[in-house]
Amino acid sequence: MAATEDLIWTKHPRLRAPILIASFEGWNDAGDAASIAVSHLGEVWEGERFAEIEPEEHFDFSSTRPQVELVNGLNREIRWPTNEFLAAEIPDASHDVILLVGDEPQLRWKKFCRHIIEVVRSCDVSLVVTLGSLLADVPHTRSTRVSSSALDPEVIDRLGLRRSRYEGPTGIVGVLHDELHRAGVPSCSLWAAVPHYLPSTPSPKAALALVQHAAEVTGLMIPTLALEVASVDYERQINEIVEADEDMVAFMRQLEASHDAGEIDIDSDDDDIVREPDARTAFSDQQGKLFTGDALAAELEKFLRDEGR
Repeated sequence: MAATEDLIWTKHPRLRAPILIASFEGWNDAGDAASIAVSHLGEVWEGERFAEIEPEEHFDFSSTRPQVELVNGLNREIRWPTNEFLAAEIPDASHDVILLVGDEPQLRWKKFCRHIIEVVRSCDVSLVVTLGSLLADVPHTRSTRVSSSALDPEVIDRLGLRRSRYEGPTGIVGVLHDELHRAGVPSCSLWAAVPHYLPSTPSPKAALALVQHAAEVTGLMIPTLALEVASVDYERQINEIVEADEDMVAFMRQLEASHDAGEIDIDSDDDDIVREPDARTAFSDQQGKLFTGDALAAELEKFLRDEGR
């Protein structure tokens, strides 16, 4: 099919009241958890690309640079930032699925959202679910917390969600939900909390939590074995690093104690689900030396680089 401005269709899938599940790499994707989650869904459901948003008008290529790759070791190919729509038929379910996976744009966000709404209208999407992840003062040794919210009262009542009361800077996810609400499209948002001392380490554990909550919201059965195995390995590797250093152990114990005592609550009034936390929570070790999450993050990332993990 021909391009409609910069929304390019390759075909028009025939789907049953599909649910659109979306994630965007960048500000909304701490620990790559949201993008890992949607990529996992694309793999287990064998999603097929049917449309994409042309990047030319929506990206500053000096900030998000295209990548040059060698194909078969000979031919050079430029990979541009992408936002692709994948269609997946779910035989044993009442709904099919559309997946939107891509990069948060830098430019013309309202126009970008209009393209998504065009796909929603054209494919008769019944619900839009966005997945996001944020940095929070949570330990990696505890269950991943997921916050869920919506703007539409009917969606809130039907799915048992909360109304978002957040105020402050937002990303493309916040803008998209506002545009969907104005267009009368039902939508909801799921956010997983990623340990603030692991900002650059991909988190299959948070991705797994997002997939499990997406299954609850959509009523779909989603295989998660691959993410479960990756989550166990993720936690094991981080534990090895932490246990090798007394300061890290002391930091972790105090963070766990604060978490277990309910002093850390990302769910209250949903005020924390869209922001990027300060990520500088400090604790004192047994000798009274101040030890921060930033210091732990630096040590962890150095270890992971040295080990090639």
